[in-house]
Amino acid sequence: MASLRAARRMFSAAVETAAAPVPNSRWEKLKNSKAGAWCRGLLSDYKEACREAVVGAWERPLRTSLYMTVLGGAGVCFYTKPDQSAFEAALLECSNQLGLLSPWIRSATSDSHVQSLVKLRNEGRLRFVSLGLLALVYRTDYDTNTMLYEAQCSNLSVPWRELPQRVLDVGFTGRWWILDSKMKDYDINEEEFKHLPAYMQATLPPSVQEVERNERSHRESWLPLTVEEEEEETKTLDRKEGEIQPGREEQTQS
Repeated sequence: MASLRAARRMFSAAVETAAAPVPNSRWEKLKNSKAGAWCRGLLSDYKEACREAVVGAWERPLRTSLYMTVLGGAGVCFYTKPDQSAFEAALLECSNQLGLLSPWIRSATSDSHVQSLVKLRNEGRLRFVSLGLLALVYRTDYDTNTMLYEAQCSNLSVPWRELPQRVLDVGFTGRWWILDSKMKDYDINEEEFKHLPAYMQATLPPSVQEVERNERSHRESWLPLTVEEEEEETKTLDRKEGEIQPGREEQTQS
């Protein structure tokens, strides 16, 4: 029994010794060092800032909603910003759409703009730059692989103040706005209607009533004619011929 009690006491002392913190351990030294104090102060500052942000959002919900909307919109613009491959794909798609049309049908504005972009791309003079929320495509004077002195010298490069005159397109929210605007009505040749009066050059889309009337007339044109309708058409034609024949006889007598 005595030996059992002694073993229990030794085991309890060993457990207490292992659980007690060692005053001179590496973790205690790190916590008491300058780096540990700086980290504790930094965490305390972040904790206080988060608490103030939550309290401010609760006290001013309208301002918080406005800030969150602006931040959310900026995030959407950033993640939906098109890249260079998207511009080349859009340019290729527009070129294919115009290539399917006859030169007499396609719009001269759309065709000239797309052809100029394709020429600059083939010459290696198109440049792409990302500005965070939007992207720009602009032109340069030389290809990057050109070994001319004017192309390689940084002192002779195009200054930034001339960038607005060289911008060809703006990418924003997943679209290339200038290219889309140039491709509007790309299948309408404006030169065909320049001889018409001004009031005939501008057309308006048909109203709902006109569309319904045209569709109804189109459906009725495919219906078979009945006997009554054929008789009415025959009478109408006979009446018109009877009105025309007396006039011809008078001309013959005269």
